[in-house]
Amino acid sequence: MFQICRIGIDTSKAVFTLHGVDAAGQAVLRVNLRRAQMISFFKKLPPTEIALEACASSHHWARLLAAFGHTMRLIPPQYVKPFVKRGKNDRNDAEAICEAAGRPGIRFVPVKSTTRQAEGMVLKVRETLICQRTQLVNALRGHAAEFGLIAAKGISQILPLLVAIAAEPAIPPEAREMLELLGRQIEHLDGQLTALDAKIVAMHKANPVSRLLATMPGIGPIIALTLALEVDPTAFKSGRHLAAWLGLTPKEHSTGGKQRMGGISRAGHERLRQLLVTGATAVIKVATRPGNKLATEWLLQLLQRRPRKLAAVALANKMARTAWAMMTSGEAYRRQPSPAGAVSG
Repeated sequence: MFQICRIGIDTSKAVFTLHGVDAAGQAVLRVNLRRAQMISFFKKLPPTEIALEACASSHHWARLLAAFGHTMRLIPPQYVKPFVKRGKNDRNDAEAICEAAGRPGIRFVPVKSTTRQAEGMVLKVRETLICQRTQLVNALRGHAAEFGLIAAKGISQILPLLVAIAAEPAIPPEAREMLELLGRQIEHLDGQLTALDAKIVAMHKANPVSRLLATMPGIGPIIALTLALEVDPTAFKSGRHLAAWLGLTPKEHSTGGKQRMGGISRAGHERLRQLLVTGATAVIKVATRPGNKLATEWLLQLLQRRPRKLAAVALANKMARTAWAMMTSGEAYRRQPSPAGAVSG
């Protein structure tokens, strides 16, 4: 009787494709299961290693199947793609997942608890609402411009624009009604974002890791909380590994013994990378002012040699590595002394 050593699962909304192998790597299981059959199947199966792609609902299934004694492995989809054979289908995908999980050196995604996912959801919903508000603001500006009403940049300029719309007699009633509708939607989202910001600040104060990270210049409650919830420092050997996961390290194009380093890879956690670069940009903006306390000799010398945007990415890389060191050691940020009389060029 064969013994299953590892199973790869290609998930979907209704049908799950399983590919199982034995100790020799030979396929001994190929089956499709409906969602309702998953629990009964894995409840009867002896404890084994199960691999899934780290995608929608993967953490749910990992927690559920781990309760039956199975060892769960979540694999980033980009690590599975090289193992997919010609002719993509569910069975080939499940086989590729199973094959990738058995390769040495593959990095797995830690399974998140329901509490951690719920806390991370607050940040993601806030980001979604900001995108919706930006879309509405752009629509309002664009439609108002068709009637000759132009507003300055910034969310704070939306209220004066709405006042100008209400006072403009040349705007037809149908257009005025639609513009006012957009204004009400923006106001509604502003209220929801204010409530979410208060909730995020409370979560930040209740999270010791987030409070620790906020001692670093350029990191506020949102960046600190995102790092605390999205990053498991034990999954990375060093701060550079974390920076590489965030896509803040150079992309390599080396061959024939010649090393060629390009721009940053931009692979990994896009939102966290964006937040760190934004925080680094804020530090540079303050650091270039005379008499500031954030300017370090390393940063000022970098700004003399490189453009600001490139320096911001380099500083974001350094911030990521410093954050990893703080999370692993538990020590607060130690501010470096500013060079005496330093003024940026």
